[in-house]
Amino acid sequence: MLTRVSEFLWWERLWLPADVSWSDLVDHDGRVYAKPSHLYAALPCAFALLFVRYLFERYVASPLAEACEIRDRVRLSPESSPALDGYFCSVSRFPSQAEVRSLCKKTSWSERRVQVWFRRRRNQGRAGLRKRFCEASWRCAFYLFAFVGGILALYDKPWLYNLREVWAGFPKQSMLPSQYWYYLMEMGFYLSLLLSLTFDVKRKDFKEQVIHHLATLTLLAFSWASNYIRIGTLVMATHDSADILLEGAKILNYARWHKSANVMFVVFTLLFALTRMVILPFWLIHCTWVYPLELYPPFFGYYFFNAMLVVLQILHFYWAVLISKMLYKCLFSKLEGDDRSDEEEEDSDPPTEGNLRLNYANGCRTRGRANGH
Repeated sequence: MLTRVSEFLWWERLWLPADVSWSDLVDHDGRVYAKPSHLYAALPCAFALLFVRYLFERYVASPLAEACEIRDRVRLSPESSPALDGYFCSVSRFPSQAEVRSLCKKTSWSERRVQVWFRRRRNQGRAGLRKRFCEASWRCAFYLFAFVGGILALYDKPWLYNLREVWAGFPKQSMLPSQYWYYLMEMGFYLSLLLSLTFDVKRKDFKEQVIHHLATLTLLAFSWASNYIRIGTLVMATHDSADILLEGAKILNYARWHKSANVMFVVFTLLFALTRMVILPFWLIHCTWVYPLELYPPFFGYYFFNAMLVVLQILHFYWAVLISKMLYKCLFSKLEGDDRSDEEEEDSDPPTEGNLRLNYANGCRTRGRANGH
């Protein structure tokens, strides 16, 4: 049964155009082709990046946060109350007004006292400002490194300037060392993000982030195995460019350089709109939908690859809505917090659900990358 499943999964008609077989992609005469077995290296790369991230956050980001005088708020612990703690853990973290009154009867506390208890209890599970700063610093550093690496890998390639060259000779396109390392680092990074999701700052778009990372990794793996490497590198570079500015804006905001943060956020919004709302759908996805049909009839891999790109584009539209709201706040009012993050509550805050505030969306992260984002 396992043999049959393996034969079906690697059936040539699923992955390759008609009249092309795996034997055509065997290394020969100095030509080296991408192989699915190369993808195994992504897992150790992910763990290596997690270790590098730990070192970076401890020895670079933390001292930088100290230099910028970024401090976590002093949090007051909630009073001891088994009844409220049981309700918090098993029923709801955000009780309604009627539920608060019911809890008042059980505890003989005032409504104000119960509301304050829930705010302090919710704050216990929220990440501090320094943790947010360190995470943003790590992502900004990686995206900058990846973008520079992508430009060095692409600047002299003809398919950067003429998208029809993406499919010249496909799928018998030799793999370049720069492409291998670019893919490996990107796959390792997104796999490391997936592994660290439960430990990172929680955001409202947690499910969208999981979908995004899975779609990105799926696209990267499929594009590698099917030799869609050229278009994959273009999509990765397109996404990295905006992500640098997003994380940079968050860093400036956490450091309380609000004017500089707002300027960078506006520039990020423009670049996000250009890369994710224009270049990706009208250039790159058009390139994957239209040009291949001039060379060979569509096959499963053609439909699958484009379907995953569409999934990422839908996520981009979702994040574009969040970003547009933040841009409005940036231009016409004051940005505080993060629309995707669960911000700390003050004892005097009104009892709204979570008191979530707007700031800079990381997701965009969104990194739809087709290789993903």
